[in-house]
Amino acid sequence: MQLKLSARLIKSLPISSLSSTPSSTLQQIASSHSKGIAKVVLKKGKTQLFKDGSPMVYSGAVDRIIGRPPPKTGDIVLVADGTEKPIGWGLYNSVSMFCVRLMQLEEEATRDPACALDMKKLLETRTNAAIELRRRLGLPSSHTNAYRLVNSEGDRLSGLIVDVFGDLAVIASSAAWVENYKPEVEACINRIDGINHINWRPSVDILKEEGMDMSDMKEVHPSTCPEITKVMENGISYAISLVGQKTGFYADQRENRQFISTISNGQKVLDICCYSGGFALNAAHGGAIDVTGVDTSMPALELARENIGLNNLDPGRISFLREDATQFMKGALSRNESWDIVILDPPKLAPRKKVQ
Repeated sequence: MQLKLSARLIKSLPISSLSSTPSSTLQQIASSHSKGIAKVVLKKGKTQLFKDGSPMVYSGAVDRIIGRPPPKTGDIVLVADGTEKPIGWGLYNSVSMFCVRLMQLEEEATRDPACALDMKKLLETRTNAAIELRRRLGLPSSHTNAYRLVNSEGDRLSGLIVDVFGDLAVIASSAAWVENYKPEVEACINRIDGINHINWRPSVDILKEEGMDMSDMKEVHPSTCPEITKVMENGISYAISLVGQKTGFYADQRENRQFISTISNGQKVLDICCYSGGFALNAAHGGAIDVTGVDTSMPALELARENIGLNNLDPGRISFLREDATQFMKGALSRNESWDIVILDPPKLAPRKKVQ
């Protein structure tokens, strides 16, 4: 009697409920695309790395690519384990050593499929989440209007950095997908209250490795930004150059600069590779008795000296020298000079090399 009941129960169940492997949300959505979506299948043992959060699928982790014709750079692709079951989706690059930048995992797509395989919607969602996170952290505020709004992998938008300087946003791109979605990126940033200008800063050398022909890149809307702007961070004012290094200001060092101000009272401080004086100014503001900044860039040092005046600091307690860092330190050693606090934040010391 029990066996007959079980048999009748099994017959009444839908076929999908009998399967030991539930259907993939991403696979279902992909199957509805008229052009089809290619699948990048990972090698055995490589899946967990990307499930754990690494967004960069390097070419050495790929076993095979399923799809005819093969995907082109910029195409949306599924990323699957060895059984061809999708673990997520991302943007394909046929040239870069990172052949896929993962954008969303299967689990997230299952919870909220609205952004699945839709880069425009995902970009809007992730940007809005980044804005809300900074607001909860109190950014911007009355004493800080310079901060990092989008921090690449930290905000799950690998290759995109957005720094906000007052009413101006600097967008730094280091991935082909960012350049391909430039209008959409700018639209997201333009919707932010208080942003009146956008300055686009592509990382040319990295983008060349991504297969981008930078000679053909043109501004969607030519920038009307000034070359120099003034901002405030933790109550300290800065003149920053929008044609200088990176985005013009190292916004990701905000908390480190503030920490230096809390330990500098009565100290002698040396800031090597000081750029426009961020750490040095914080040391002086924190009560250091003597502050020396060293850099090789004259435009950066001119900004640093301007920043002394902006903050009404005593020029007798803070000075900036144009000198090579290594030569300066050798000279200091020969003169038996010493400091209580030394900050060393150098530029990259090794040339970039593409891994074969």
